[in-house]
Parts: sequence; structure tokens; C-alpha cells
Amino acid sequence: MPSANSVNLSATSVPAALTPEGQTFILTVYAAASLTDAFQEISTLFEALHPGIVVRFNFAGSQILRTQLEQGAIADIFASADHKNMQLLESETLIAPGSSRNFATNHLIVILPEDNPAQIDSLHDLAKPGVKLVLAHESVPAGNYSLQVLSNLSAIPANGADFRSLVLGNVVSYETDVRQVVAKVELGEADAGIVYSSDAIATPDLLTISIPTEYNITAEYPIAPLAHATNPDLAAEFIEFITSDVGQAILSRWGFSSGN
Repeated sequence: MPSANSVNLSATSVPAALTPEGQTFILTVYAAASLTDAFQEISTLFEALHPGIVVRFNFAGSQILRTQLEQGAIADIFASADHKNMQLLESETLIAPGSSRNFATNHLIVILPEDNPAQIDSLHDLAKPGVKLVLAHESVPAGNYSLQVLSNLSAIPANGADFRSLVLGNVVSYETDVRQVVAKVELGEADAGIVYSSDAIATPDLLTISIPTEYNITAEYPIAPLAHATNPDLAAEFIEFITSDVGQAILSRWGFSSGN
């Protein structure tokens, strides 16, 4: 599994932030749950390069984070797993117009428990009677993307036009973020789940079934400083670090592709 130790600090060209001696600055980042592992590694390196700075995260479904920000939560940065939630915040002037930028992309994959009790060997098997499937709720970017993928897979003649409805008939729960889907599969409470490729890398003990590119989706991840960020300069520096070669290399190891 990737680790923060795999990046050579001396190889970076990011300057240390200027912080008064003995003073700590807090950078608060609201980020989609699927970014948990990659962003934690990035923040470890960022803090090492910037003494006196502490990065604090709130990881959850993008729709939950948006709602919290709409209700007055204070943060410096918002990183979403879709454009919908970012655009809603922009329309409410919580994000400065034109300030968001794509920094990563992701794709979906099917995960299975290591013992594969339902004997799922292909995507077609997701429609078998009795399979217990867990998805993110449709309000969650991963859930919305999953529904799109199931519709795409219904276009395959071997699956049949009713594939989507048969698969959805096997859903035993809809979760509020993609990491909860992973947890249900890890605990054996589900026979399968649809998550991001990055989630599969973070849980290497789970089995996976790939979704062909032509039927998959490309999830774009935008990031932006909040309009009323308490540390706007530091927020801009952290975003630059994420989009730098170093930040992009870390994201790549966790299963993301470049969004630049």
C-alpha cells in the first residue's frame, strides 16, 4: 500500500510557508471521502515542508460537505467528487466564481469480499437473484455514477435491457458516502459494492471486477478555496501543492488519474 515515506522531501521544489516562530496555522479542508488516503499522505508531506502548519480534514460525501458549508461551517478548501456540488456552492457565492479547478479523475470498480460467498465472477453476476449489493445513495457522486454505469451496462446484449433493474433489485442498502460501501463489503454485510478505483487500492484484501472503459464513467474532482477562507494564501498554496508533480504522483499511486 502507498505510504508517505515513498516521497523524497528533498526532491520537491515547494517553498516552506512563512510562519511566525512558535505560531501554528490551521488549514481546514473539506474533502470527498474517496480522497481520504491520498489527501492524508499529501498533508503529511505538506506539513513536513511547512513547519507550523496543521492540515485538518473533514471527509464525507460531497453532498454532505456542501450542506455543512451552506449551513455555516467554516473551512478553507472544498474538494468535491463531482462538479454539481461545487457549482451549487459557487451559485451561492460560497466559492468565488471561476476559482475551482480539476485536480484528479477516478473510475468505478466492483469490489467483493475475499471469500466471495455469492460466487460473483463477472459483472453479469450482479443481477443474479439473492446477491446482496451495496451502493452509495444517488445523492452521492459515487452513487449517481454507479447508476449511470448500470444503465451503460444494460446496453450490452448479453446483459439484457433489464440488467439495471435486476441489479438494483439486489441492493440491500444505499450509503451516504463511498467509504461506507467499502465497509459493508469488508464486514461481509454485502456480496458486492460499486466504488472508485482508489477505494480498491486502499483495501487490497478485497477482490475486484473491472468495468470496461467504454461503459465506465470518468469522475472529475474539482477543488477550490472557500470565498471566506480564514487562510486564503495558505489555501492557495495547498491547492498548488496538490496540483504539483509531487501531489499528482501521490494521487496516482492511490488510483487517481491526472485532472490537469
